[in-house]
Amino acid sequence: MLGLMMESNLLISSILKHADSTFGEREIVSVTVDNPLHRYSYADCFRRTRQLANSLDKLGLKQGDRVATLAWNDYRHLEAYYAISGAGYVCHTVNPRLFPEQIVYIINHAEDKWIFVDPLVLPILENVAGQLDQVEGYIIMTDDENMPETNLAKAVSYESFIGSESEEYDWPDFDERSAAGLCYTSGTTGNPKGVLYSHRSSVLHGYAAVSPDVMNLGSLDCVLPVVPLFHVNAWGVPYAALIAGSKLVFPGPKMGDGETLYNLIEQEAVSLSLGVPTVWLTLLQYADSVGKKLEKLDRTIIGGAAVPETMIRQFRDKHDVDVIQGWGMTEMSPLGTVSKPKSGMEDMTDDEMVALKAKQGRKIFGVEMRIVDDQGIELPWDGVAYGSLQVRGPWICSDYFKLEGESESHKDDGWFDTGDVATIDELGYMGITDRTKDVIKSGGEWISSIDVENTAMGHDAVAEAAVIGVQHPKWTERPLLVIIPAEGYKLTKDEILGWLEGKIANWWIPDDVVFVDEIPHTATGKIKKVELRKQFADYKLPL
Repeated sequence: MLGLMMESNLLISSILKHADSTFGEREIVSVTVDNPLHRYSYADCFRRTRQLANSLDKLGLKQGDRVATLAWNDYRHLEAYYAISGAGYVCHTVNPRLFPEQIVYIINHAEDKWIFVDPLVLPILENVAGQLDQVEGYIIMTDDENMPETNLAKAVSYESFIGSESEEYDWPDFDERSAAGLCYTSGTTGNPKGVLYSHRSSVLHGYAAVSPDVMNLGSLDCVLPVVPLFHVNAWGVPYAALIAGSKLVFPGPKMGDGETLYNLIEQEAVSLSLGVPTVWLTLLQYADSVGKKLEKLDRTIIGGAAVPETMIRQFRDKHDVDVIQGWGMTEMSPLGTVSKPKSGMEDMTDDEMVALKAKQGRKIFGVEMRIVDDQGIELPWDGVAYGSLQVRGPWICSDYFKLEGESESHKDDGWFDTGDVATIDELGYMGITDRTKDVIKSGGEWISSIDVENTAMGHDAVAEAAVIGVQHPKWTERPLLVIIPAEGYKLTKDEILGWLEGKIANWWIPDDVVFVDEIPHTATGKIKKVELRKQFADYKLPL
């Protein structure tokens, strides 16, 4: 027997229609190339989104055709998000920080028809346009007055593209399982792989994100997503914020500028902000340098890399900001876990609570999780056993775009292997010990590079730390600690190694320390261990 309930497709356009009718007065504030602080309402946004949808329909696109964006976090990019997907096309967000060869590969693999491009990244496309097989034209995300000269064929300003179109649009209804968005993995090994999100998965993920035990979003919140819109749908914020009716603040190309972020947070009364640890290092360093406190910020969600305990304490003790660590992947839309306390933890000591928050956290509703050994046998949740972390759920990819059936990560029993090594404790809190490919195997035992990095980051003189395995004649591999010293500090090898003693296992202590000015990162702020290993491939450890 079936229930007697109405049915309607879960479509991204339904989020837009809800937000427009209920929260039309809510603000969206953006830093853009042509406007240092653009400000308008939800109602303005959706009026222009309908105009954009009308323009897209006139291009002769078919349902499911891919339309790309290479752009920063601003209001025009948000309009493109909703217009492209809502009209039945696929919004393919391309990371402008990738190598040109990767951008060419991604655009051609996706078979993008049109590209929305920010003026600041226009030169990237101009240099590779001759290699783009399927692209028919370009929409430059500015107005005619600020339209740059370009050698791109069929290039038009965004404002001209939508300017004469009707503000009315009848959003089409179609199967909620239809593709809505496309995002490629970082491609640190081999070619990037495409993750094809559906309308259903995006809406369900948005529902989950707003819940109290995840982002805890409401109409009184103001949200600043510092995570890029080109990376996993900015962790679902463009959908979650509009479901909740939250004010949105976009930093545009200023995502890495501590002063800009601080001013936006304070001036716009931002209550929640999201980003990777490197972003928050920039913000915290700026606040310290000018002796200012984050008065308005209530909480921040940090993901993309492990959050050092020192950062958790700094946000809390200096700024009264609650840090929530989140974990997920491009393949997971991306939310999988959040590290928030639950009932029964009220009597935890300060150190216990910080240690809890430093874990990746407990799974959110909609996500199943397990750890398995090399034979695929499920391991206990005891906080001791560690194994390959696997997940499944309605917003986790079942396969990669145009690679169906070829992925070793997708198991025959329906689970997705994340590539992470993790433990899960008795209370359900998961802690990642390493990426499978980054685990240091020394004398048959595993060393967690993440734990060593986080411990090193606890030293005041360490701005950033990375640990890689280096060849050793006896132990196969031994850890090498790579450090960027904090500004104004002098740090010695003996001092940092002494700091690590007693805080980690003795045999985990690195065999050597190297001080550098820069550590390579991906476009989303993760340390590029592959590049570090190449950089130190010939390094000889002291014996």
